[in-house]
Amino acid sequence: MPSIYQQSMSNTRILIADDEAPARARLRRLVEELDGCKVVGEAEHGHAVLTQCEQLTPDVVLLDIRMPDMDGIEAARHLARLDEGPAVIFTTAFDSYAMEAFDAQAVGYLLKPVRRERLVRALRQAARLTRAAMDAVASPHAARRNLCVRKSTGLRLIDVETVSHFQADQKYTTVFHGEEEDLLDEPLKDLAEEFKDRFIRIHRSVLVATRFLDRLEKNSAGQYEVWLRGRDAPLPVSRRHVTDVKLALRRPVASR
Repeated sequence: MPSIYQQSMSNTRILIADDEAPARARLRRLVEELDGCKVVGEAEHGHAVLTQCEQLTPDVVLLDIRMPDMDGIEAARHLARLDEGPAVIFTTAFDSYAMEAFDAQAVGYLLKPVRRERLVRALRQAARLTRAAMDAVASPHAARRNLCVRKSTGLRLIDVETVSHFQADQKYTTVFHGEEEDLLDEPLKDLAEEFKDRFIRIHRSVLVATRFLDRLEKNSAGQYEVWLRGRDAPLPVSRRHVTDVKLALRRPVASR
């Protein structure tokens, strides 16, 4: 993957993300010593990273992995889906297994404590993450806790726990959460794989959250339909998925 800076750090805008103030201060000092680099903002957690990337449009994010609320891996997966997202360089004290995963996907990282010469090298080699590379690095980690959609007002995060179902329509997927719905630029098959522990397929174009399952019924035409808690209309269930729905409904609600 070619560097987006082509070995140059001229006018490079950098966002520093770390939940520890001393770590942010150290990185700021290192960056400010480099010609052509400017710190445009700091973030303490993943939500702030997404917000500030939308507002400040940095070229690079120096991103800590272990952060509260939303960690660096999940934040980077969201950034990788932006059309003009920043390059990401992880700052981490992760073990060797994780380092091997990063190496295999050509994802930039710096081991803490960060040294000046290594920072310079990482910035010169920085490249934007591809979705495939970021998802591969994230594979040992838990599924995302949030989905990220683009609204006219900017990026919006949706808590996966509030999602009742996904419905595919050509290249887009609609995510239904609470009383709202939003378009998600992610294929249904990828969502089915990532959230297979919490969602089941009831139709080739529909995934439902097992925790929202209420009941399965047959309509007057003999077609199976599933009702979800909080929804005022049922969803059709294809015959091949009826057994899966019945099995899910037999499990206690707390374990779905």
